[in-house]
Amino acid sequence: MKKFEVLYVPIGVPTFHLESAQKAFEASIQLIKSFAPDAIVPQEMLLSIDLLKAFIEDKNPDLVILQNVTFANSAFATEVFKRFNAPLCLWTLREPIIDGGRLRLNSLTGAFSAGFAHYNMQNGSFQYIFGSPEEKQIQQTLSKIIHAAKIKHEMKDMNLLMIGHTPQGFGFGRALDLEMAKTFGVNLLSIESRELTQLAKNLKDEDTAQASKQAHEKMVGLDKTEPKNKIDFLKLFAVYQSYIEKNNIKAIASRCWPDFFTDYGTPVCSVLGMLNDQNVAAACEADAYGALSMYIGQQLTNIPTYLGDPVSIDENENTMTFWHCGTAACSLARKETGALTGVHPNRKIGPTMEFGLRPSKKATIFRIGRKPDGTFRFFLANGEILDKPQQFLGTSMVVKVENNVKHMLTQMVKSGWEPHFAVLYDDVIEELTILAEMLNIEINKY
Repeated sequence: MKKFEVLYVPIGVPTFHLESAQKAFEASIQLIKSFAPDAIVPQEMLLSIDLLKAFIEDKNPDLVILQNVTFANSAFATEVFKRFNAPLCLWTLREPIIDGGRLRLNSLTGAFSAGFAHYNMQNGSFQYIFGSPEEKQIQQTLSKIIHAAKIKHEMKDMNLLMIGHTPQGFGFGRALDLEMAKTFGVNLLSIESRELTQLAKNLKDEDTAQASKQAHEKMVGLDKTEPKNKIDFLKLFAVYQSYIEKNNIKAIASRCWPDFFTDYGTPVCSVLGMLNDQNVAAACEADAYGALSMYIGQQLTNIPTYLGDPVSIDENENTMTFWHCGTAACSLARKETGALTGVHPNRKIGPTMEFGLRPSKKATIFRIGRKPDGTFRFFLANGEILDKPQQFLGTSMVVKVENNVKHMLTQMVKSGWEPHFAVLYDDVIEELTILAEMLNIEINKY
């Protein structure tokens, strides 16, 4: 995979106060490299078109940070936009001194020239920041922009595996490989679920030693599972792990019912829960865009992401409860219970995950939604995961949302959102907004 490349392009002209510009140039490099150590930066400010052309000639960036260290007319930005179609961050420096004297940088006027050039030359939006490298807000926003661009870059080489097809009536999770590649850059792979279950059936009991060790370290009460179901779970877990490792899989969307109950005899739920703890985003019901939502959430927070159905609201508490049969990551279990195991609430076969999820003061509700025309939209909402016990058999969490929950629910249903939502353990609305703009995806904030 090509290394993630941030390109810093500081443009200007030598007729302004170069001492002030040089200080900003050096401080900007230091800040950028604190977030992207391998960022490509010039040895000097690019104060002519010729210097600019020579610097960008052989570059292939994944993010361009175009900064007016002084004023520069639109010809400078035009050269950048002619060569690159990468995500763009346009950075305007604050005037260092306002004292009735000379205009030292005039960076802001330069930004208007660059923005005008972008508007006339390229489709889509760009990120814009205004301020000096020493400002905390600039530091925070630039970090988020770089992080979002890195995720966009990583998706270009990402393998997402569809295991089986969606159950009848669950077509909301179905993905087309060309749509997935066009918008996100993701490689959509597929395999029939029976191929993996057959491999599991052929596996010897002694081949599950590593899977058994990992499961017993995470899952509470696994030994209470029916012996045959326990060994079948371990075999399936070992097979899933092996296939994921051999094929460099970063996320999976796995069929789960009815096949795993009727044909294999043991649910896949706990396998998915264990994988989520191993940094493999694992969605059930073959929900490909749910899996991708989980992957993005995981990359932004460095914490496993929960995928659940909205099943209840409480208008008095302004909360929405998310639930699913039992696929949550073990590390998300409440401390007082740990990652309890049980049986599927409908099929009464185990093991499945059986616990309430731990609280968090900050949370983001997120979903990549597919529109009827084959384009996409992001669902974004802020909230707090409350300190609540398990609400229903399976796994569940209670999220207090920022806006009116009844209104939000009504709009979710009326707007045709899919019934699966990822809940992220942090407030990453800004990063997701940036990513959506980089991908030219519609943003729906609730």
